[in-house]
Amino acid sequence: MHIEAITASDIAWQDQALCAQTGADFFFPEPGSSVREAKRICGLCRIRSACLEYALTHDERFGVWGGLSEKERIHMRRTEGNG
Repeated sequence: MHIEAITASDIAWQDQALCAQTGADFFFPEPGSSVREAKRICGLCRIRSACLEYALTHDERFGVWGGLSEKERIHMRRTEGNG
């Protein structure tokens, strides 16, 4: 079993993220709930790209990261894998 360690430098950007100031409810909604508000907040966040990169690198399966939902990140991975 391979377990990847997450270092402080991997998550240092989180202190500056707008989501850290708003709470997790928007970013980890109940199944079937809208992610519109989370995406709006992400769109205003200056470190959105670091967030998305983290989610893709660490295979985050749930929630909105970097302005993309789970399904959008899966689609992005598939598209990049075929490019």
